[in-house]
Order: sequence, then C-alpha cells, then structure tokens
Amino acid sequence: MREDRRHIGDADIDALMDALTVPLNFEMAATDEMQKIALRHKPHAVCIVPEKREERTTEGGLEVAREENQLAHFIAPLRDAGCRVSIFIAADQRQIEAAHRIGAQVIELHTGAYCDAHAEGDFATRDGELEKMREMAALAYSLGLEVHAGHGLTYETVQPIAAFPEVVELNIGHFLIGESIFRGLQPAMAEMRRLMDEARAA
Repeated sequence: MREDRRHIGDADIDALMDALTVPLNFEMAATDEMQKIALRHKPHAVCIVPEKREERTTEGGLEVAREENQLAHFIAPLRDAGCRVSIFIAADQRQIEAAHRIGAQVIELHTGAYCDAHAEGDFATRDGELEKMREMAALAYSLGLEVHAGHGLTYETVQPIAAFPEVVELNIGHFLIGESIFRGLQPAMAEMRRLMDEARAA
C-alpha cells in the first residue's frame, strides 16, 4: 500500500485478510499511517520500502544506515505485534549491518540494478551486481538475517538469484502478472517455479 493508494486501497487489505489462506506480506513505507494500518491488521510479514510521490514502483533500497534510530523505533511495535519485519535494501554492507542492528528479522535484496543491466545488455555491470548480491546475501545470513530478494526478476534473470543458497524467498509480481495475460496465471507461476527449482538443484 502506498500513501496515494496507487497500488491497492484500504478495502483490499480487509478483503485479503478475510480471504487469504497463505501469509500476507504487507509492503509499506515507514510512515505513521502505514504503521497504524499494519498494527490494526497484524499481517504475517511487513516489508518496509522507500516511497517517493512520483514513482510507479519502488526504485531503490531503503536508506537504513542514515535513519537507523528512527527505523528502530518504527519497527519495534510491529515486531511486538507479531509481524515479521523485512527491510528492502540495496546489496550494501552498511545497510545490511544497520538492518541487523535495528532488529529486522529479514532483508530483501533489491535486484533492480542487476535486472536493468541484463535488459540493457550491459553484462559486465550485470555480473558485478550479481557478485555483490552473492556476497551480501552471505553476509546477511552470517548475521542471522533471513534473506529474500526481488524487483524486476524475469524468466531470464531469476536463476542466478535463486541459486544463492542463503535466499529463501523471491518476490516477483509485475512480471508474472504481465506474463499471465499470455499464458494464464498458473502456467506463468509454474514456469517461474520450474526455473527456480532447476537453479536450486544445480
């Protein structure tokens, strides 16, 4: 949910909480309004993301190191309410260490730069971003953080990320919904899962 409700609205959360038989991951900005909504519904997980007014989707990782004290106080009530708190961040050592210090249980590595470089055919940059994420996934795991990843992943880019042994969850939305127009939702998800499982097995 975003401040201007450009993705989902308040009624959508009510409907999801009533209908879901799987855990809800509530993605939100670190604002008082969003905290109140999360505390009212107590979803399984809360993923804290940055939010800019004009963006259509999240364009970068959260600046945790700079806002460490504020974020520590922000997430404490969410943890106390039983929500698993995830922080959406770049593959950067300072951010990961700060996420650990503030009490986040999970980090989600922003895969956007890697995916963008792949799409642009800049394979040197792509491979550099991949190696950085590999190192930071290992660091986060060593600190006791659960590691997730997501943003911009497609059939072409998912396998190298899925192969990281520390990554236990990939968040893939836009691509699968777009692909489902042509394949149907179940076949689109099945193909993504096949690729993920193939990468894990290898």
